[in-house]
Amino acid sequence: MEIDAELVDKVAALANLEFDEREKEEFAEQFAGIVSFIEQLSEVDTSGIDADDIHGRPDNVLSADASETRLDREQALANAPERDGEFFLVPKVIADE
Repeated sequence: MEIDAELVDKVAALANLEFDEREKEEFAEQFAGIVSFIEQLSEVDTSGIDADDIHGRPDNVLSADASETRLDREQALANAPERDGEFFLVPKVIADE
């Protein structure tokens, strides 16, 4: 696929970008490199690969439910800068108007 100034202008318009002439040349070179790489990928033989196979992962990838050791309230509040009884005290973030 040939990347010319007209194609660069079309892509730039779709992306709402503006390029000067130097940037258009750079973009064309980079775009041509990307297209060339994609063309190389299309040459790879994928005939033996099932299109529905999602990377060979098993259906259930979630971990089993298990109980965990948790901090009790006093341990959780031990390093709090400020607290109000059994709650963290935090600065107000909503401004009064």
